[in-house]
Amino acid sequence: MDIMTDLWTLISYLFLGLFQGFSEPIPISSSGHLVILRELLGIEIEGLSFEILVNFGSLIAVLLVFRNDIIRLIKNGFLYLTKKEADAKADFQFILFLIIATIPTGILGLLFEDFISEKLSGVAVVGYTLLITGAALWAIRNLRGRKSDGELTVKDALIVGFSQAVALIPGISRSGATIVAAMLVGMKKETALRFSFLLYIPVSLGITVLSITDIINDPNIDTLIIPYLIAFMAAIIASFFALKWFIHIMAKGKLGYFAIYCFIVGILVILFL
Repeated sequence: MDIMTDLWTLISYLFLGLFQGFSEPIPISSSGHLVILRELLGIEIEGLSFEILVNFGSLIAVLLVFRNDIIRLIKNGFLYLTKKEADAKADFQFILFLIIATIPTGILGLLFEDFISEKLSGVAVVGYTLLITGAALWAIRNLRGRKSDGELTVKDALIVGFSQAVALIPGISRSGATIVAAMLVGMKKETALRFSFLLYIPVSLGITVLSITDIINDPNIDTLIIPYLIAFMAAIIASFFALKWFIHIMAKGKLGYFAIYCFIVGILVILFL
């Protein structure tokens, strides 16, 4: 099959990239929506190369949006390590908490990766897990935390880390789960949002690095390189603008809208797919 002339394939991967990119930052589960969209479009994607590439595209978008925070954390973390600058302590601790929160995802991901991919990746499961995501978002829609960056604890980091591990299940939103957990432990909206997306960076980067050989050895990489690249670029652009939009929505305290969306899509999936 000549992929260059297969317009439908190119359009399908473009939509997949846009869908994943747009749904990754917002709390509606990008992995769940990929399952739904592949079912609707009738696309069967073998291996993990596609998902790794589009998630890497979303990672690039997160790095761009939070570049100032990242630069400040790195600078102040280094200052505290080398000169024990008191003003840099909060940022140094923030980095440590991000590292601590990453551990549960790594451990549980290794232990349950096969079980999740085999038993919990069906479209029917996604319908029910979207309802769970919606219920969690609805429950915390009016919460107002008080903890800022310098007031977090190891316990807070672990709770958010475990919530991110639960989001390995398609339909459980990663951003939604981590923001819900962060707000339940008392973080301010701004701190919860920052912690959630900075926590995405080491996990996504680690998965990408560990999967480089899988991408290189992917038997489909030669024939699907152009659709993959289209999806990759689409994911970067969609994630960038979706994240900017979500930051604005969070500032206005409108998480309930995403809860309603998850309820509607979850019910439709259960009834019709």
